[in-house]
Amino acid sequence: MKQTALRFAALIGPLLFASTAFAQDSASNASDEVMAKAMAAGLAIGIAALGGALGQGKAAAAALEGIARNPNASDKLFTPMILGLALIESLVIYALFIAFVIKP
Repeated sequence: MKQTALRFAALIGPLLFASTAFAQDSASNASDEVMAKAMAAGLAIGIAALGGALGQGKAAAAALEGIARNPNASDKLFTPMILGLALIESLVIYALFIAFVIKP
């Protein structure tokens, strides 16, 4: 429980206190819009990279477990695994493209 609370605090703490580092007088709305777009682009690619990494890890683990249980099925598992990993990676690259489009 203590370790979970520490992990939660390490994740949420910077999010709560980082906004004061970027505090400034809002002289114009243009700088606020640029900041919002930059934060949206960073958040989009961050979530996409996290989801893609988790998906690829789970897919590779499942394929390797299947090969370990039945080594004769490695030829049948390898091609769909590589195809699935490529599709997951293409979604992450698509999110990167969207982040570049969002950014001013």
